[in-house]
Amino acid sequence: MTVETVRAFLASHAPDIEIVELDGSTATVELAARGHGVTPAQIAKTLSLRIRDRNLLVVTCGDARLNNRKVKDVLGGKASMLAAPDVLALTSHPVGGVCPFGLTTPLPVYCDVSLQAFDEVLPAAGSANSALRIDPKRLATLVGAEWVDVCDRG
Repeated sequence: MTVETVRAFLASHAPDIEIVELDGSTATVELAARGHGVTPAQIAKTLSLRIRDRNLLVVTCGDARLNNRKVKDVLGGKASMLAAPDVLALTSHPVGGVCPFGLTTPLPVYCDVSLQAFDEVLPAAGSANSALRIDPKRLATLVGAEWVDVCDRG
């Protein structure tokens, strides 16, 4: 069902983008990079977070880590990861397939500036074995994301 919500979103907003579904799992950055033949940094991982009383998504490079100080300064509080059932309920995507497309609940989306190092990144597409290839600037535009600097690479 969740790949279908992404497919429907793309049909309406970006019909030229195709979802790539692999036979094996791409639920981790390492598996996704290996499966798609790219560096781990090019995997655009989507983090489902809660800051104070609001839920949000941060899309960042696969090799990046949240910097708690930057998150607090830029997004206004300490971030905590959402539990898997909450992620599924809010996004319609299971952990390992979370992306900012085809969300059940409208959520604020932030793209970390680390993504701008690439012409093409691969976010998941709603399941643990799907992804799509996209320019990070187009990704941000499609989902109405704000660019932020909240991660450290490497």
